[in-house]
Amino acid sequence: MKHFLFLGLLLTVSLGATAQEHPERIALPDELDRVLRDYEQGWRAADENVLAALFTPDGFILRPGQPPVRGRDNIREAYADAGGGGLILTAYDYAAEGNVGFIIGGYRYNPDGPDTGKYTLTLRKLEDGRWYIASDMDNHNLR
Repeated sequence: MKHFLFLGLLLTVSLGATAQEHPERIALPDELDRVLRDYEQGWRAADENVLAALFTPDGFILRPGQPPVRGRDNIREAYADAGGGGLILTAYDYAAEGNVGFIIGGYRYNPDGPDTGKYTLTLRKLEDGRWYIASDMDNHNLR
């Protein structure tokens, strides 16, 4: 039931957004911002172990043109040759209630440039009180 309520909240927020070329970037609460900053650090270091540890044990990565990847061990393997660039993650919107949440945002590699892609992270707070990524879906802003 919680998942259906959460999906309803996600759809309400998403459908209420207006079409914009570059949505406004927002600040996140510290506990959610940590997820983005840790992801950036893991990506910059090209450290698949750090990246996989950000996910729930049964988490997903959903990349364009590729099958879903599920579970930390498979995520670690999928990220084995990824990263190393100066990834910058920004947030456009978020919500969190209880132990579920989401972040919708953009990514880029040029600090002064526009976002080159977008992502959605669904989040789950685990027993240790920290937020983890339950799913990461992204795509590039190709024109």
